[in-house]
Amino acid sequence: MKNIGVLGGGQLARMMAQAGRPLGLDFMFLCPDQNACAASLGKHLNAPYDDPVAHKELTEWADVVTYEFENVPLQVVESLEQQVALHPSSSALAVARDRLSEKNCFRSLDIPTAEFAPVNTLEELTAVMKGMGLPAILKTRTQGYDGKGQAVLKKETDLPEAWEQLGKRPCIVESKVAFQREVSVIAVRDQKGETFFYPITENHHREGILRLSINRLNDPVQDQANATIRKILEDFNYVGVLALELFQVEDQLFANEFAPRVHNTGHWTIEGAQTSQFENHLRAVCGLPLGSSQSENPAAMVNLISRLPDENQIRAVPGATPHFYGKAEKPKRKVGHITLTGDDCTMEEFDKRLAALLQMAGESQLAGQKFLDTALKPQFP
Repeated sequence: MKNIGVLGGGQLARMMAQAGRPLGLDFMFLCPDQNACAASLGKHLNAPYDDPVAHKELTEWADVVTYEFENVPLQVVESLEQQVALHPSSSALAVARDRLSEKNCFRSLDIPTAEFAPVNTLEELTAVMKGMGLPAILKTRTQGYDGKGQAVLKKETDLPEAWEQLGKRPCIVESKVAFQREVSVIAVRDQKGETFFYPITENHHREGILRLSINRLNDPVQDQANATIRKILEDFNYVGVLALELFQVEDQLFANEFAPRVHNTGHWTIEGAQTSQFENHLRAVCGLPLGSSQSENPAAMVNLISRLPDENQIRAVPGATPHFYGKAEKPKRKVGHITLTGDDCTMEEFDKRLAALLQMAGESQLAGQKFLDTALKPQFP
């Protein structure tokens, strides 16, 4: 397989193409955004996702089709799946794009989650909260990412405003989990069922947007995370990269959501793992042998939100690599990220370099914390 069709043309598609070119792969992106940042790395079909002419061109050219985000119309993916090899499957996408289906999937696989309930009216929400209790989070069932489509419920009087804010549409309400940290695990599974796991990533968010990810080598909950994500992979007979976001409560992991694609919390793998998540996703969907997911040294990823720092300043920090997406600066938009690897320094020096990068990214609060000194031995309360 040489020709890869991608639904979407954003930064994840762009980084896939960057990883695929050394493998001799060519790319075609179906994306309605005329300024798609992946466009320069392949052929851009600038058309709506459901455009039949674009579908014909894509299916006649591509050996395999994949997608870079969950909000591609499901019927489009199901239709393409009947005409061309497509990974991950539409069944995985159907579950991942609907928060209620996703939580029901976790429950069916005996994966722990926060308490949850579907709500379709304000009256249903009010009734459910009497049993669930506050605080809680109200989320739209679809179209939610980077903090969008959700509202925190702290008191009973918050309910009508939150319902109005989310558009009075079908939602899911979840109890708030008192977690010690947010982590994710990324795995890749090929067409024969071989599965590799990346080291757990510890994640830090602000305003619902990921700001910082750090790999955690030899983490005590790694095996638990691997076993959890394996259940999902095998249930869907999954092919490609899958990311699972988790809350850690003492020594137990609660599933939050999964993404059937390459994921923001795995960007550190570009420089920090033997084979990046992007390359391994392509290897899996193309039927190529998987590359090692091992990481030997500390690595981190700092998201660049809204604006880009000076590239020379970033490169002045040893071990730092800037990745700019070619997107216009805009409030709350992901316009790039920085990876940091620590194969040549002490824990203290790594923290110092990471703090400098966080300051450049406007994350002064995170810059004041120490991260690496607990990397190998997370402290449980």
